[in-house]
Amino acid sequence: MNVGIHGRDFQQKSNLFIEKLLDVLVGYNASISASSKFLKHVKSSTISTHHLKSFDVGDSLKGLDFFISLGGDGTLLESVTYIGKAEVPILGINTGRLGFLATISREDVEKSLETIFKGNYKIDARTVLRLNSDPPLFQGLNFALNDFTIMKKDTSSMITVHVYVDGELLNSYWSDGVIVATPTGSTGYSLSCGGPLVYPKSESFIITPVSPHNLTARPIVLSDSSEISFQIEGRSKKFLISMDSRLETIDDSVKLKLKKEKFKVKLIQPNGYHYFNTLRQKLNWGIDVRN
Repeated sequence: MNVGIHGRDFQQKSNLFIEKLLDVLVGYNASISASSKFLKHVKSSTISTHHLKSFDVGDSLKGLDFFISLGGDGTLLESVTYIGKAEVPILGINTGRLGFLATISREDVEKSLETIFKGNYKIDARTVLRLNSDPPLFQGLNFALNDFTIMKKDTSSMITVHVYVDGELLNSYWSDGVIVATPTGSTGYSLSCGGPLVYPKSESFIITPVSPHNLTARPIVLSDSSEISFQIEGRSKKFLISMDSRLETIDDSVKLKLKKEKFKVKLIQPNGYHYFNTLRQKLNWGIDVRN
């Protein structure tokens, strides 16, 4: 099998774990490629690189059978930028904190890899947002697995974001900003701003205002077949937009439209895994601290 790896921000104590992971992959006669960011780490440590091939953002990864994201959810989102439309399945190994996307713990890595090499796993295909803009933004990485945001910049004053759905005005949000999230991103920034949890298989987008001045401005769930466009006003003429935490600064002349991307992000889930397990574990559902 051909396997890709991306990881970042490792601590010294991670060296033994990474070395063990590479040894397990070599034991399965895997051909291993790694991002240049990952290789910078392993070459600066005592870890043998096992003659790893290197890749960067923009390189074609269609020849890979699966991809390992080694870190937290932010690392997995960054892994998506390497894979893009190649749709290589991703195994998220959680060396970070929360881990809604990177769900495999360090302790379960060997067992999970064994099931993958035996073919005992399923693919969880997730919807992706695509931004069409004039002028083009994000250097070709104009897609997001989690969310797209519009936020104020350089001032404490609120901004007004006029949101249109399929050409019809939905609302003019007087707020700090607006989030458009996928079902995957519903457990991220949108959730912290009062948005709903949405099951990943739901064919929907969630629009969530950030600190709206009008308290009746509530999150809304739309069909993911919708086209969402925006007009922005504010005292400042500069605004921040983001796609999965990748940032751009724009002014009110930039035209922005969101649609569902043609490709999906494929997450590897070992047999027996279910999204509800993650919700219960990460959100501490059913736990009574009094006991």
